[in-house]
Amino acid sequence: MADGGLPVVARFEVRHRNYLAPDGSIKRPLPAFASDAGLLTALYRAMMLLRNFDRKAVALQRTGRLGTYAVSLGQEAVSVGVASAMREDDVLLPSYRDNGALIWRGVKLEEILLFWGGDERGNHFSGPVQDFPFCVPVGSQAPHAAGVAYAFKLRKQPRVAICMFGDGATSKGDVYEAMNFAGVHKLPVVFVATNNQWAISVPLRLQTGCETLAQKAIAAGFIGEQVDGSDVVAMRAAAEDAIAAARDGKGPRFIEAVTYRLGDHTTSDDALRYRSADEVQARWKEEPLTRLRSYLVGQKMWSKAEEEQLAAECHERVEAAVERYLATEPRRPESMFDHLYADLPGVYAAQRRELAGEGDV
Repeated sequence: MADGGLPVVARFEVRHRNYLAPDGSIKRPLPAFASDAGLLTALYRAMMLLRNFDRKAVALQRTGRLGTYAVSLGQEAVSVGVASAMREDDVLLPSYRDNGALIWRGVKLEEILLFWGGDERGNHFSGPVQDFPFCVPVGSQAPHAAGVAYAFKLRKQPRVAICMFGDGATSKGDVYEAMNFAGVHKLPVVFVATNNQWAISVPLRLQTGCETLAQKAIAAGFIGEQVDGSDVVAMRAAAEDAIAAARDGKGPRFIEAVTYRLGDHTTSDDALRYRSADEVQARWKEEPLTRLRSYLVGQKMWSKAEEEQLAAECHERVEAAVERYLATEPRRPESMFDHLYADLPGVYAAQRRELAGEGDV
């Protein structure tokens, strides 16, 4: 009996998962896949490529050759870890900061640059055709994910929708409504919230009174787990478990990936206006690439020569993608009308002909 003699009708808990300490040491027994040196080095290579790509994308934006861009600095383990646990026929619904997941699933670097350069052809990418394009509005992809998962359930398909968003999205009604719908119908969907401590300039403490974001899943009727989002082993393991449960008909899952955004929110932001340099510097000790590299070196799975070779490979791959992006011919202005209607109304057809320079309209 609780205080006042009232009965306790339910109890809940939120667990925290991590395996690698910031220095690469092992905190608890590792999952089985961690014995696969090939997989761990593939995860490391993917994170390293993403960091190099981000660095180049920022340079392109600063020189006027790319639009506003959102970097993943410090958060690489989240998108790479989650994507590596997906099957090809699962569906990814990413936010604007999940380039690592897209790259893992086959999207070309130049396609990502095309999108951030203002060309929607970048969303017609080389990854799985069923994956959704970048979602820039905060949280609006969550109802889409619930709808995709509902379709999987109706069709009796063993597939899972994976919806990724930031901590700020958990303050949006779209996300609550999608989670509630998913919980009611026990849908095969995994919601992944990257808690990087900041929704642009708003700190987490001003967003929610909850001790964790993971506990928000409880109100929707399913399990929420908090994970060390700077530990790619933990992210891969949590995603594997959540996706497997959803695929097996056990309903939705929620993963709160606790990490830190080491860079600005986007290239249009100046984070020094709302957080101190000392705070950011302290968080560099936790970042995911050094953590995994330290573990790999300690286990004799990685060498200095391999590190140097990887750096060269990443540089070459990124520079080649940039060349292809910059060499892409821009779309003609009249192409803006091409995907609006099955049969273009006369008023728009006239405007299209005018833009195309096709004579009198």
